Amino acid sequence: MPTGIWHTGLHVSDLDRSIAFYRDVLGLELVHVQDQDNPYTRKLVGYPDARLRVAQLAVPGERPGVSSHDVELVQYLAPAGTRQDPARYHPGSAHLAFVVHDLRATYDRMTAAGVRFVSPPNRIEAGVNLGGWCCYLLDPDDITLELVQPPPHRLTDTLEDA
Repeated sequence: MPTGIWHTGLHVSDLDRSIAFYRDVLGLELVHVQDQDNPYTRKLVGYPDARLRVAQLAVPGERPGVSSHDVELVQYLAPAGTRQDPARYHPGSAHLAFVVHDLRATYDRMTAAGVRFVSPPNRIEAGVNLGGWCCYLLDPDDITLELVQPPPHRLTDTLEDA
């Protein structure tokens, strides 16, 4: 039975470009970058010729590792992948949501940096997050990300102190 979530892995076409986006634009902290060209990795991913470049990023102030939920960016050098249709409506596609304190300010800053948004900030009008705000955006590989400003009744003490 799981006791936590360690990381979410996103497969990217250019690790350096993706690190720049997730670190410099989104604001995550780079924990480490490593090349993985070893028997363990090949067994893990199930490709006998696998060579990967991997970066781990964390929310600022969080302790990376087992106790936090990091973002892992993976570029397959071998076998080389081909671009798939990342449209949100396809089974198997996914999105990753980040909590922000001030969605409007984050949206304005990221728009000025050239980030491609699917939607502007939308007020959540139904459900458990009624009164909050959210929007979708795309990373450099068209992976869908979400920014969420929770409604006041869903804020944690940590977020309220931010």
